[in-house]
Amino acid sequence: MTTKDIHNGDPIAIQPVSRPVSGCIVPPGSKSITNRALIVAALADGVSKLQGTLDSDDTRVMLESLERLGIQWEKLDDSVISISGCGGKIPVSNADLWLENSGTSIRFLTALCSAGHGEFTLDGNKRMRERPIVDLVNALNELGVEARCSLGNNCPPVTIRGAGLPGGTVHIAGNLSSQYLSGLLMTAPYAQEPLEIIVEGELVSIPYIEMTLDVMKRFGVEVETEDLQSYRIRPQRYKGCSYLIEPDASAASYFFAAAAITGGEVTIPGLSRNAMQGDVHFVDVLEEMGCVVTWNDQSITLQGRPLQGIEVDMNAISDTAQTLAAVAVFAEGPTRIRNVAHMRIKETDRVAAVVTELKRLGIRADEHDDGYTIHPGPVKPACVQTYDDHRMAMSFSLIGLKYPGIEIADPGCTAKTYPNYFEDLEKFCASAR
Repeated sequence: MTTKDIHNGDPIAIQPVSRPVSGCIVPPGSKSITNRALIVAALADGVSKLQGTLDSDDTRVMLESLERLGIQWEKLDDSVISISGCGGKIPVSNADLWLENSGTSIRFLTALCSAGHGEFTLDGNKRMRERPIVDLVNALNELGVEARCSLGNNCPPVTIRGAGLPGGTVHIAGNLSSQYLSGLLMTAPYAQEPLEIIVEGELVSIPYIEMTLDVMKRFGVEVETEDLQSYRIRPQRYKGCSYLIEPDASAASYFFAAAAITGGEVTIPGLSRNAMQGDVHFVDVLEEMGCVVTWNDQSITLQGRPLQGIEVDMNAISDTAQTLAAVAVFAEGPTRIRNVAHMRIKETDRVAAVVTELKRLGIRADEHDDGYTIHPGPVKPACVQTYDDHRMAMSFSLIGLKYPGIEIADPGCTAKTYPNYFEDLEKFCASAR
């Protein structure tokens, strides 16, 4: 497959391997950390040098929006960005920001714009206009910022009119997305008075909140929290610094899964048990299914073994739930993935999409309110629909490593977070063909 094949909009065929895949691969930088570091560095005093950044559609729209807000940045090479912070004072008083379908970007920037003085509008594509953001908007209004969903449907576009972020106490729902809370946390040090954030209900994707707190700490800001349900932030200032971003653990899941499915072995440098990203623990799930995992100081190695179906709560690592769906096809016995209802408001309804596409491949899959159950069986040739969802494309490509006749529609949708995914998968598997 070539770059032209992947980005011309036509489906691509996945070539099966004849032997276990083995090797070492470094995925691109973490999208989640990159976009958090960009927000914090943009607010900081002084210049920050971000190394290992991800170059993808999601980070591109973030950088373009920061530029529209008057933040100066420079790309030093493919993965290094120098960014001059604004010291908490957004330079412009009016901006229209276009975020495509990047949830991290629109939610983090909505919170950031609340610290500005003026009017800011944030919008995205058709799917973005279906993804809720009202809980964040309500929280900003509770703090005294004038914020509204312009179409009245609880989704973008969002308009912010403000004169800085007041302090006080605010309540925010935690059951749909941790990104609302992360956005508020990162902007909170620039509130005019101390700010307390209280989470109502279950907080999903807790590792992403821990990631946010870690990035904030690396730039010099402390947050008081005892149970991750309430947070106290006094007025502080981020300090520009040199910051190294880890390889993307969600992206690494596809290569761990490839080794698991084919009985091979893969090493991912740059990740470890101490990684900021909760998705490194996807390998714990594969270990529960029968694989062998070796944790090293600066790498993780996984060896594939015969797989057993399991029942697993993937709330904390839901971005890898689609990857596990592909692995489950090759297990002995059913696999039940639960507590991932919040996946329904991602790039697509990921619960329904996984079930639909597994059925297209001839696999029995049961849809539940909070996830799905997958019953292994023979796979029939089909063209997998991807719903403009990068994780659908990357996850279902793995099934084609063992079964012929699997095509992936719209493979270019992986540009959202991993533009070179199919090229990297081809290189990784080349020796096994």
